[in-house]
Amino acid sequence: MTAELTTPRDFLRYAVSRFRAAKLVHGHGTTSVIDEAAFLILETLHLPVGDINPWLDATLLQGERKQLLDIIEARITTRKPAAYLLKKTYMHGIPFYVDERVIVPRSYIGDFLAGGMLSPEGEPLVDADKVSTILDLCTGSGCLAILASNFFPDAAIDATDLSADALEVARINLKELDVEAVITLHQGDLFAPLKGKRYDLILANPPYVAKAETEAFPPEYKAEPLMAHISGKDGLDITRRILREAPNHLNKGGTLICEIGTGRAMIEAEFPELDLQWLDTEQSQGEVFLLRA
Repeated sequence: MTAELTTPRDFLRYAVSRFRAAKLVHGHGTTSVIDEAAFLILETLHLPVGDINPWLDATLLQGERKQLLDIIEARITTRKPAAYLLKKTYMHGIPFYVDERVIVPRSYIGDFLAGGMLSPEGEPLVDADKVSTILDLCTGSGCLAILASNFFPDAAIDATDLSADALEVARINLKELDVEAVITLHQGDLFAPLKGKRYDLILANPPYVAKAETEAFPPEYKAEPLMAHISGKDGLDITRRILREAPNHLNKGGTLICEIGTGRAMIEAEFPELDLQWLDTEQSQGEVFLLRA
């Protein structure tokens, strides 16, 4: 087959056809079959992942063709997300190391951190000059803490996770992206390891999937750590705890930004006294809320 497939264009067409026939599921850094095929090809060839077009008609060496065939086949046979096969994914142009110890990084909160911390109406979500301490709950790979360090370069950032394995991955990313001096990792259950510390900004992308929904996951999502998804019977157990405990960890004038998936109606019904500001993105509606101290 390496005699017939000679260019990235050939492999792109081949991969898209194979992935569609195999009914692969996308959503781990890429959201379409074409994007995922292009990502696999470019990353395997150590080419910039932003645009495959300049390389489509380049002639590939035999060894490169074999590498591409192998990883395309691995994506189909293992049903693992491409990020796990490559040990890499990107959020807003930043490369992150990932493996099966963490959920593949993705969060609508990242859109706001990369977009200047502006509301959908273009208003500042926080006064950046008044944010000197930040907490990232359920940090996983450390992606939101790292994005926050880019937008708030002078802030001291704490990041917590219950999983020791996830924090090992986060340490890799902190070192590779040279932010070890500004981000401190803590192992423990939500606020527990912080000993009463308070923050100007708390970011939270906790597990928010109902137990029954995880049982129906396609293989790509089942490849991720279950504890990174499941949050009780209705998916909101951890969010409820964050809402109840956050007041003890927010400074006066502080802000909580939390992603909760599709549980908006349940949260509004259960906490009617809270003045929740819902932050929509191009891809989401009613999945991220902002709450002032």
